[in-house]
Amino acid sequence: MSYSAPIPGLRNILYLDLTEQSSKVVDRRELYKICLGGVGLATTLMLEEYKEGTGALDPEMPVILSTGPLTGVYPTCTKVAAIFRSPLNGELGEAYAGGHLGMSMRYAGYETIVLKGASKYPVYVAIHDDEVTFKDASSIWGLSSAIDVGKILRSREKGAGRRSILRIGRAGEKGIRYASVNVDTYRHFGRLGLGAVFGAKKLKALVISGNKEIQSPEHKNYRKLYRDLYKTLVKTELMEKYHNLGTSENILSLNELRGLPTRNLQAGSFEGVETISGEHFAENYLIRRVSCAGCPIGCIHVAMLKKAFSKSHEYETFNVSYDFELIYALGSNLGISDPKAVLELIDACEKAGLDIISTGVILAWATEMQHKKRLSTAETLGLELAWGNVEPYLQAIELIVRAPNEFYAALGKGVGYASCKYGGEAFAIQLGGLEIPGYHTGLGNLIGLAMGARHSHLDNAGYSADQKAFRKGLSDEEIIDLLIKEEELRCMLNSLTICLFARGVYTPEIVSKALATLGIQKSPEQLIELGKKVSQKKYLLKKKFGYTLETLTLPNRFFETAATTGKLDQKRVQKALELYRQKRGLERSEKR
Repeated sequence: MSYSAPIPGLRNILYLDLTEQSSKVVDRRELYKICLGGVGLATTLMLEEYKEGTGALDPEMPVILSTGPLTGVYPTCTKVAAIFRSPLNGELGEAYAGGHLGMSMRYAGYETIVLKGASKYPVYVAIHDDEVTFKDASSIWGLSSAIDVGKILRSREKGAGRRSILRIGRAGEKGIRYASVNVDTYRHFGRLGLGAVFGAKKLKALVISGNKEIQSPEHKNYRKLYRDLYKTLVKTELMEKYHNLGTSENILSLNELRGLPTRNLQAGSFEGVETISGEHFAENYLIRRVSCAGCPIGCIHVAMLKKAFSKSHEYETFNVSYDFELIYALGSNLGISDPKAVLELIDACEKAGLDIISTGVILAWATEMQHKKRLSTAETLGLELAWGNVEPYLQAIELIVRAPNEFYAALGKGVGYASCKYGGEAFAIQLGGLEIPGYHTGLGNLIGLAMGARHSHLDNAGYSADQKAFRKGLSDEEIIDLLIKEEELRCMLNSLTICLFARGVYTPEIVSKALATLGIQKSPEQLIELGKKVSQKKYLLKKKFGYTLETLTLPNRFFETAATTGKLDQKRVQKALELYRQKRGLERSEKR
């Protein structure tokens, strides 16, 4: 990386047509001037590219990957935004990944990549600087492990050290609607089914590398700000949580607050929590920490999983990354207190290329359905799903990918679809068609998940609003104001692809100063306004995809199980939803 002289930022968009196996580069500097990059630019571009009536898995439905102007220039500015139409719920597909991807895209000379079309046979695309090649991927299509696909491509493609490899597993090939895209082994475009979109396009992988330099100004303002940010990130307590235990630190604290979904949200705390806590994993399984390129924190926690493959004490070992959401989804949510079992389940999902949060919620619903005698072993092909029993869950993951009967094919379409077909909608733990993350804290979390642009806790941190309400006592209107303010702030940060773990460091004032060192003049007020406009554009895109408030359902389980702030009242929630709608200016009368 060079810091020798300031140059205008890259403004190149690489278009890949998988049908024609062709590529072109378009300079859109006027678009970057308005949107900066990341989710703001990707959403704006999708609004341009989207043709009404195009389905999530149709060839002409674009996938847009976009970095931001601070990527590779300032620490923790590491993410790439992906915008697509979700095959899981038909709405806005929005996901983020770190690893080397953002840096590699800029090394290759592209800030944004647009994928369109569909190949007639499996391909992977190798992008090395200005060289773009479409290569036959038939030999790696159907491999049992997405991790192994990465190993094979690393041996075949150049660019080591400046390279990123995106790939899907069998789940994406098979069209599982919550299939993920693996990025550099330990990062993912995890939620809302981008892996299924890749699979429909017959795109097995993207390999990206380059030898261009990311140049940034060499002057005292840049050097001083970089040093100050680095010290704040590394030598203060602001980011210590993410380096020390990582997000798995949340397991014990949320359990104590009775906000940790357990056994399909039948409870908010788990009696076996100690052995699946972040502390226990760190003391007994953690072997190393990994950072995304350009980040000094090391928040990716990797455990060693040892498996016997013979009775003669012979073992093979696997590196498995873990975090709070994964431990919740395949731990407390399934009644599993054995940390080794949690790691085995994570590893199985990783190899298959499944979104682990969705998988855990779907397995929990199926378990409760079987316990209530609403599913027989005829549907499950002999499996008896039981809380805490890992072996049937491991088999169920394989069966979801293989889809040997109607039941497992339904599970592959998400808990909303499966519960509509088989019943149990009252305890199918989803909002907006997306299986919930690991929080049951109160009104803020529920409204945030229900109304957020992608039904994600990462939209507006509703759990944080609930914790403030728990400590200080906030009115419902104050909670909603916090949600809206936080979502708009995050839209701004995501337009710069700043890791949200560093959101407390990169205030609008700091971001304004950082951009100024690159010759981009944006005041804090302009950045806040940018966040508002991006948020509005995302809702506009949702509406074009068919989003309507009338179809939003709130499963009864959310009201049956006490949250951190107590039991939720349905009338109170409905009033809060209406208040949120009014404050956001969302219409009620959209029709599909």
